[in-house]
Amino acid sequence: MDADTVRSLARELEDAERQRQPIEQFSARFPGMTIADAYAIQRAWVNHKIEAGGQIIGHKIGLTSRAMQLASQIDEPDYGTLLAHMLIENGAEIAASDYLVPRVEAEFAFVLSSPLVGPEVTLDEVMESTQYVVPALELIDARIEIVNRRTGQNRKVLDTISDNAANAAIVLGSERRKPHEVDWRWAGALVYKNSVVEESGLGGAVLDHPAAGVAWLANKLAVHGKRLESGEIVLGGSFIRPIPCAAGDVIRADYDALGDVSVLFR
Repeated sequence: MDADTVRSLARELEDAERQRQPIEQFSARFPGMTIADAYAIQRAWVNHKIEAGGQIIGHKIGLTSRAMQLASQIDEPDYGTLLAHMLIENGAEIAASDYLVPRVEAEFAFVLSSPLVGPEVTLDEVMESTQYVVPALELIDARIEIVNRRTGQNRKVLDTISDNAANAAIVLGSERRKPHEVDWRWAGALVYKNSVVEESGLGGAVLDHPAAGVAWLANKLAVHGKRLESGEIVLGGSFIRPIPCAAGDVIRADYDALGDVSVLFR
């Protein structure tokens, strides 16, 4: 894609978010689109947010489960950017109408104490460079339609990547743990929707260890001459399927000794 097209599509994403109206899938409109094009659109959208006063606070990793990769016809995760306005206080009440298709996922967030520079970052290096790990909820959304309005086809990973890997907001728990204090493969949560267990999972469902996704991202960013910075939050990837939400829903993730993380949709 040429630069003008990339910028135009990024503006469409911004308009979709502001107007709460999903736009038609980019992959359907541009059959020759590539993953590189999708990330270029994502970067242009992030740049637009920064120009408007936004601040990068970290990154998210998605499509970390093998089942989701097969369904999306991709053989690796994807990633997006976390911005300061996306950070929601634990237990907060938020408006469902602020989002198009709100869904919630459960995962672990790694807060870095030192930079991670690829291309050969290992899981052990991630653990050594992590200040603490905290349980989290990620609110995902779809500014690009999930089902094509004309063809009935599901969106492709190209659309999800363009759409900032579907990220909309994050909620961090209050219990912080040193990276070697917990076996993160066996740490997990029961996730309740309106007091009913909707989903459950363990950190090991994320690439066999949630820190593995952080290493993958550091190495992936190195291709573009970028790195993970000290102080950044990195969401390691969800260990449950997305839970649809609407006004009146309460989502609570019980992480046992790691505490609860919750959000109320009004």
